[in-house]
Amino acid sequence: MATLPNCVSCDSEFTYLDGGNFVCPECGHEWQEGDSAEEHRIIKDANGNTLADGDSVTVIKDLKVKGSSLTVKVGTKVKNIRLVDGDHDIDCKIDGIGAMKLKSIFVKKA
Repeated sequence: MATLPNCVSCDSEFTYLDGGNFVCPECGHEWQEGDSAEEHRIIKDANGNTLADGDSVTVIKDLKVKGSSLTVKVGTKVKNIRLVDGDHDIDCKIDGIGAMKLKSIFVKKA
């Protein structure tokens, strides 16, 4: 039996072949042989909408700024986001606070 590649999204070893696509049962990611992880980096907001570079988002929870007494309040609009790799997957500038990194689970697409 041939060994199948690990999932390019979550690195799960339990992938299977479905037609011409590889499928990961853990995260639901599908890809074809030769596809890389960067081509399929999909970041979603709290409602499940796909985010892209340049989108505008709204903060859905009060967020304390680490190392400061400032707080990003619910409803704060953030324009022109940039998606990055890592735990905090949104890079942005917030008026009155400055450059920030946010997690996509705390925003919704505007």
